[in-house]
Amino acid sequence: MEGALFQIIAATVAVSLISLVGIVVFGLGKRRADAILFYAVSFSAGTMLGAAFFDLLPESAEMLGAHPALEIVLGGILFAFVIEKIVHWHHHHAASQAEHIHPMGALALFGDALHNFFDGVAIAAAFVLDPALGITTTLAIAMHEIPQEIGDFGLLLYSGFSRSKALLFNLLSALFALAGGLIFYYFSGFSDWIEGYAIAFSGGMFIYIAAVDLLPEIHKEKTVKKSALQLAAILCGVLAIWLVSRVVGHGA
Repeated sequence: MEGALFQIIAATVAVSLISLVGIVVFGLGKRRADAILFYAVSFSAGTMLGAAFFDLLPESAEMLGAHPALEIVLGGILFAFVIEKIVHWHHHHAASQAEHIHPMGALALFGDALHNFFDGVAIAAAFVLDPALGITTTLAIAMHEIPQEIGDFGLLLYSGFSRSKALLFNLLSALFALAGGLIFYYFSGFSDWIEGYAIAFSGGMFIYIAAVDLLPEIHKEKTVKKSALQLAAILCGVLAIWLVSRVVGHGA
């Protein structure tokens, strides 16, 4: 079991470090980064919708059954609405704050941290059963994370985070995978039952962020050419998650 613990720590830390890929993409100079950011918001919307509908919702429905899973998804959507309202009120009463952070950035971090936590749980469960299964599961989750982390980093920049803060908070969110892995390893008897509920809840938050925050921002672009490119970026985000879900499989 001690060998499994080392494997769990190594795998979850490796998956967490994928969050750094965003700084590579957006470290190409301000003009190029701004151009990438314009489409990264669309790509992020696609990855969030793809992760919710191709990964999180089906997995939670399989664990809980369709009706309970959808009830929790709705709870995640409503929770995201309430949290966004609270953050809006906070910024309204702290209007003198120099750096304005859009609430969707905080919501994205919360939802992503929850998702990463249970990625860590999945990795730990696989390594406890079989090291080969653990490696396969880690690779599958890593393949999911690459497109999503690029979109998430761009979303944080778009929400008003500086590059350094976006990098730091995205990394901290990713490290919840390590927390999930360690908690499963030491308290597996108590963590199994809640996984399906948290996955469905996270899916609801992702749907809210994409539908309420990101897609309306995209609608502000009126030119046909740029709108078509934004649609292409959304479809690329959806397709990236779909391909991974079908070809690799989450927790394969």
